[in-house]
Parts: sequence; C-alpha cells; structure tokens
Amino acid sequence: MQKNMLAIVLIILGIIVLAVPMLGLVPLSVLTGLGVAFLGIGLILAGFTDRKENTGLGLLEIVLGIIALVLGLGFIINPSLFSFVAGLLVYMAGLFLVIVGIVALFTKAGGSRWNGVVTIIIGIIYLILGYFISNPFYLGILIGLWLLITGILMFFQKD
Repeated sequence: MQKNMLAIVLIILGIIVLAVPMLGLVPLSVLTGLGVAFLGIGLILAGFTDRKENTGLGLLEIVLGIIALVLGLGFIINPSLFSFVAGLLVYMAGLFLVIVGIVALFTKAGGSRWNGVVTIIIGIIYLILGYFISNPFYLGILIGLWLLITGILMFFQKD
C-alpha cells in the first residue's frame, strides 16, 4: 500500500512538472548545487590538511575544491547553469561516442563494422539530447517524464 501511495505521488509530481517544467529543474539544481558545494568545502579542507604531507596534492585539492564550490553555488543561484553543464556533459559524451564509432567503423573493432555504426547512432542521439538538455525548459520536461514513468512503473510493479 505504501508503494502505491509513493507511485501516485510520483505520477502527480510528474504531471505537475510536465505542466510547469521549471518546478522540476529548480529543486534538482539546488540539491545538486548543495552536494557539489559540500564536496568543494570538503576538498578545500582536505587540501589544507594534505598540503603538509604533499604540497602538490594539497594544492590540487584546494583548486578543485574552489572550482566545485563556485560551481555548486552557481547551481543553487542559477538553475540555467545546471542545465548548461548537464547538456554540455551529455553533448561531450555524444561527441566521444561518434568519434569512437568512426574509429571502430574503420578498424573493425569488436569484429564487426555494425558496432561502429551503432555507436555512431547512439552518439548522434546523445548530441541531440545534449542540445535539448542545455535548455532548462526541456530538461524540466525530461525530469517530469522521468517522474511520471517511474511512478507508473512503480504502480504496476508486483512486490
């Protein structure tokens, strides 16, 4: 019974987020921003501690911590930055997949040229998704669809 209630809540949240996509993006951006900011603080503190043993490692941790802290605060303040970074990462993964697919196509990696073709197709899909995810509106829609589909699947799932 508790699982069905959670499924209904997810379905309702999915419908609400599909109606107003930014309602799904803002909480996700803030939560991710908090996590990344805390990671940055932890890296900065670890960097100052490790600086005594290994100066290079400590300095690297401090620099990465500052970058993570700035990025985390940026996610909290501006949800569009979260969409941009998410889209950029998906876009880069798609670009890498296309490159790997082209290499596999010409080298017959894996024993078949079809592996390269499939990798190129998946890479192109990633490139398209990266383009859409970088727009906060579409990322909100994807979050709403995820909530809706998860709720529906949970509702019909047997114990």
